[in-house]
Amino acid sequence: MPHVASHALQLPQSPIRKLVPFADAAKAAGKHVFHLNIGQPDIKTPAAFLEAVQNSNIEVLEYSPSAGHLGLRQAIADYYARVGPKITSDHVLVTTGASEALNFVFNAILNPGDEIIVMEPFYANYLSFCLQNLGKIVPVTTRIEDNFALPEVAEFEKKITPRTRAIVVCNPSNPTGVTYSAETLEKLRGIVEQHDLFLIVDEVYREFVYTEPSPPSALELEGLDEHVIVIDSTSKRFSACGARVGCLVTRNEEVLKTTLKMAQARLSPPTFGQIGAEAVFGIKSDYYQQIESEYRGRRDLLKWSLNKIDGVLCPEIDGAFYAMVRLPVDDSEKFCRWMLESFEYEGSTVMMAPGAGFYATEGLGRDEVRIAYVLNTADLAKAMSCLEAAVGAYPGKTV
Repeated sequence: MPHVASHALQLPQSPIRKLVPFADAAKAAGKHVFHLNIGQPDIKTPAAFLEAVQNSNIEVLEYSPSAGHLGLRQAIADYYARVGPKITSDHVLVTTGASEALNFVFNAILNPGDEIIVMEPFYANYLSFCLQNLGKIVPVTTRIEDNFALPEVAEFEKKITPRTRAIVVCNPSNPTGVTYSAETLEKLRGIVEQHDLFLIVDEVYREFVYTEPSPPSALELEGLDEHVIVIDSTSKRFSACGARVGCLVTRNEEVLKTTLKMAQARLSPPTFGQIGAEAVFGIKSDYYQQIESEYRGRRDLLKWSLNKIDGVLCPEIDGAFYAMVRLPVDDSEKFCRWMLESFEYEGSTVMMAPGAGFYATEGLGRDEVRIAYVLNTADLAKAMSCLEAAVGAYPGKTV
């Protein structure tokens, strides 16, 4: 019988979604499942987004331009002008979520066997997208004991080979919550400039920063107009994950022309999502202040709750709405599955993402989980009480 391609067989399961069948079974058995496995905010999508879609008066749902509606591209450029970097609508390519933007970029810059350097733990889909485009992830390991801080420049130098094409950074980070400062970005600037690499920066969580000052956009780094590619999205900033509208932003004309050809091949990004996104990119600054305050409160509750569980290590969390947490368990994937299959506390259980799926280095992350604190504080408190009880009852506890 025919077989699928060998590189396709190498694609990993998503650590965020692989345990969904067990969560579904838990719900069918009558348990309430607190979903801390996925970055799906429970904050309401701004009314302006939904009203723009509802009032669109479209009679024929046509294809949009392959690069995205000009109005949205201009709204994105105007947004960047407010937060720092000066770009034009010509520097923006609208995509079907940030995922498509990343896939386009990897496809544009990678020849078979080329390498991309990523700090691990990293957003799991970076590995999948790289493999789909016949590339190789080269990890630079960060440690929970160091709050996942950027390693010294020498560690990057060790990883660079003639096949290296880019360094990828998520700032603030999914999955760790670490935020890379202006000083840290300058270190990366020096590396990519010296070795003539791309710097791909995932800035999806830019508005979720709990330290001062907030880091600048990578588009503000001097001398890197041809090197920097920023990935962005409406999903988390506007709690509009289902809209599937993202973008890539760069001043590199060759990258823009190449990715536009890919955009033309897939025809167009979602029309209704673009209509809603255009309506909210100009939203007032108090919206961002409110959601930042809400997530800051959730973060503080999460840290307080985790730090009082014996044997748990929760590092500092400076941004986004995730934490990589070390648990006193023999295997975090077994633990997460056990919680869904065999454990409940006051009729509930918790779903988390096992940590190993966010690492490329074999054996790392086996006692870690990624927690997405996307639930309101009342539900998050219940989830943490459930987790504390589970850690105490787990047969494979190591402390």
